[in-house]
Amino acid sequence: MYLAYNTNGLAHHRLDEALRMLADLGYKGVALTPDVPHLDLLTTDERDWEKARLTLERLGLRCILETGARYVLDPRRKHWPNLLSGDADAAGRRMDFYRRAFRMAKALGAEGVSIWSGACEAGDAPEAAFARLLERLPRLLDDARDSGTLVCFEPEPGMLVDSMARYRELRARLKRDDLMTTIDVGHLLVTESGAAHAHLAEWAPTLRNVQLDDARRGVHEHLMPGQGEVDFAAVFGELRRLGYQGPLALELSRDSHRAAEAAAEAYRKLAPLLERTA
Repeated sequence: MYLAYNTNGLAHHRLDEALRMLADLGYKGVALTPDVPHLDLLTTDERDWEKARLTLERLGLRCILETGARYVLDPRRKHWPNLLSGDADAAGRRMDFYRRAFRMAKALGAEGVSIWSGACEAGDAPEAAFARLLERLPRLLDDARDSGTLVCFEPEPGMLVDSMARYRELRARLKRDDLMTTIDVGHLLVTESGAAHAHLAEWAPTLRNVQLDDARRGVHEHLMPGQGEVDFAAVFGELRRLGYQGPLALELSRDSHRAAEAAAEAYRKLAPLLERTA
């Protein structure tokens, strides 16, 4: 396991400077969210990706791609378009975005690409939207396999696939062993009952990406570790017991205005836990 930091919490930093800062603080990886300030998938190409790969290698940072950029595809609608859309052309824009992310992941040497379902449009029937998701995901998984990368799926509060129960249903109906799992431990306090660490063992066989943020029960707000109710010592201990070897990536997207302080504070709080479970 290794600590990483999501660039969606570094929105006011140039990417090269953000990466150097993370390495200087002691982070071993980055959860790179391609967005307007950071390797925008729509305006960069293989030359830019190769330059970023060399930077990652020089700094000794591992990488996973996150695809949660809010307005990268539509400047007026957050996270739109998505995989659920009844408009095939709109959904195709999201599919093409993911396919380009697969190419970027390959170029960067990233460990995978994390995606989510998106939210239903107003008036759309959830079951119809779910059926469209089931129809489109296999094509993406095939494209990812051909690109030589993994797809990790994240249940996200407020989206169609918002909980572990809904994700369990998706996997049962999809019947694809090559879909890997992203879990945000803070989300487990929003959508699930009981302690966050108690939900990890079920997903261990496919768990390739863990996001870290604190949370209060039932409230979807990403908090600095120590400000909510997540028992991070128990989470780290359980992941170690399960043999997890991937990123533990801080997702503090609301802290970009104080990113240098937030990244340093989060590392000070969590690095000792990582050493304690080694």
